[in-house]
Amino acid sequence: MKHLNLTVTSGIMKLLIRSFQFSVLIIAFTTLTSTQTTAQVNLKLGAGLGVMSPAADFGGSTIEYYNGSSYGLSGGLNIHGKVKIGFAGFNLTGEVDYSSLSNTGNSEPGQGSVDISQKVVSLKVGPEFRFSLPLLPVTPYLGLNLALNSFSGETTFQGVSKVPSATYSVKSATRLGVGFAVGAEVSIGPLLALDFNLSYNLMNVSGKEWNDVNPGINQRIDSYLSLNDQPDPQYSTDEDKHFISNTRSISSILFTVSILFGL
Repeated sequence: MKHLNLTVTSGIMKLLIRSFQFSVLIIAFTTLTSTQTTAQVNLKLGAGLGVMSPAADFGGSTIEYYNGSSYGLSGGLNIHGKVKIGFAGFNLTGEVDYSSLSNTGNSEPGQGSVDISQKVVSLKVGPEFRFSLPLLPVTPYLGLNLALNSFSGETTFQGVSKVPSATYSVKSATRLGVGFAVGAEVSIGPLLALDFNLSYNLMNVSGKEWNDVNPGINQRIDSYLSLNDQPDPQYSTDEDKHFISNTRSISSILFTVSILFGL
């Protein structure tokens, strides 16, 4: 199992590196050609709303959150701003996302109350490759992005075994990720369009770590105070204060609708 995890992680890292190299080439090409093809360049700015659904270990139940196997979050809302610089056949896109996720439930079957909230701010950049549909006001595209994801939040425990009842802040953490998208722009005027986008985002491809907020204080609550997507180095099956045994993958499915204004 460890060998399989290492193989998967190595494959994702290679993909991330190749994606980064490709984005750098696109940006370099954009810079080189922008001075020569000014007439073909267009700029679009916009904003919109969306729905984020957690995937992989980012989802799950509050019981799974309490036992350390997942983050126990359900779907939430997204707001974002977007810019697209259009060239012949592709766009160079930049995006700022804010997503809010939460979940409420028991810590164990029929026992305790757990209220989880997580905020994610993402900065994304990458290319979109457009496909023309003659005589139709629809332009489908495929996209790829690199993302810098910032996580923060809080958890409230009430009447939970082995954890004092209180609201606890989760230390903010940053991870590097990569996303893949399919979408379509629908023109509704000379300088106005709706952008429909569906993406799958690997949000902690790089930067995973275990962080002990209170080193030297051996208590269960410490495991919930950071993102902690690496296994607890003190994990033991013989006691319940160090219970996160596996690397946890953070992914999401994001559907957004944006309104774009051409400049």
